[in-house]
Amino acid sequence: MSSLRQRFFVDFWPPIPTLVALGVASAYYFALTGTFWAVTGEFTRWGGHVLSWFGLKPQEWSYFKILGLQGTPLDRVDGVMVLGMFLGALCCALWAGNVGLRRPASLRRLVQGLVGGIIAGFGARLAMGCNLAAFFTGIPMFSVHAWAFMFSTVLGAWIGVKITLLPFLRHSLRVQAGGSAMPDPKALARRTERQWRLGWVLLLLSLVVAAWRFEASLVLGMAFLFGLAYGGLIERGQICFTSAARDLWTTGRTKVAYGILLGMAAACIGTFAAIRLGVAPKIFWMGPNAVLGGVLFGLGIVLAGGCETGWMYRAMEGQMHFWVVGVGNVIGGTLVAVFWDELGGALALPYPKLNLLELFGPVGGLLVTYLGLALSLALVAANARRFSHARKTR
Repeated sequence: MSSLRQRFFVDFWPPIPTLVALGVASAYYFALTGTFWAVTGEFTRWGGHVLSWFGLKPQEWSYFKILGLQGTPLDRVDGVMVLGMFLGALCCALWAGNVGLRRPASLRRLVQGLVGGIIAGFGARLAMGCNLAAFFTGIPMFSVHAWAFMFSTVLGAWIGVKITLLPFLRHSLRVQAGGSAMPDPKALARRTERQWRLGWVLLLLSLVVAAWRFEASLVLGMAFLFGLAYGGLIERGQICFTSAARDLWTTGRTKVAYGILLGMAAACIGTFAAIRLGVAPKIFWMGPNAVLGGVLFGLGIVLAGGCETGWMYRAMEGQMHFWVVGVGNVIGGTLVAVFWDELGGALALPYPKLNLLELFGPVGGLLVTYLGLALSLALVAANARRFSHARKTR
């Protein structure tokens, strides 16, 4: 195997530059498509489609009037982007020879994944976003609700860590391969080569899909290509926001947290430029829904073991546990749509949509955002020093 293939297709990429690249890509995505990189809204639409199969009319519900439920996933920007993410992650996992059916060590782990996925999906959609739309791409959009969601997610992760440390939830995080016997080196090499070739075939088929979507709409075609890039980057960098939030309370490791904050810093400039050129930002209610949603989301992703980006690439690698987490996300988001009239009327709709660029002016809003990101970096560093000091004094 060549050194270039090993370096770029097999070895995982460092998280900080990968997250900065994701931040830059998200700014371009916003500028070119007019929307932000987000996934849980589309997952909730999938739940709406399922409900319609049983004779319900979710398109008439208040939440789907806000979110939109027109057409199919292949007709929507978010839909083709999410499809691209799955395919991009699968291509990269195949090139690395990293696709294989893996089942969790216990049924309890599956139940925990489902429950955590439901809680995270519910929290995400209550706050009108997730680790993307209400966090990674929400803060560069200058929406105040995303700041509330971010800090609430960190709090929720702390609660999640405490819960998962309870005796009845402590268990091995091992995953078991689908087969009982390890393959011999030659068989493993043959499998790796088959996956390598299959990954390129899948990429070619994905480009055919991209051309088909370009024929329908320039924006749909671009969204699909961005999805391929997003999926490939999160798989190569093994990007999961759960590890960043959980590590703050367990190990003090900082790389992913630094990468997330630097990625948002990189996204801010491009997003700011697009807004100044006339692209409308996505701003949501700064109400209790953002705080409660963030706490539930942080708790849920720790309980489940993965956030939205995390479960997507891990599911493509064949980890069955994360298929269940994904199903839980869809269920949780759909439950918000079912109960939105009660939830939204009390927790979201009475509250203002706060835009930092309007509150402080364009330059002031940009500076406030960067000051907030700098403060967040300082807090992460201080937290890491706390763990370092504790280790030295043992």
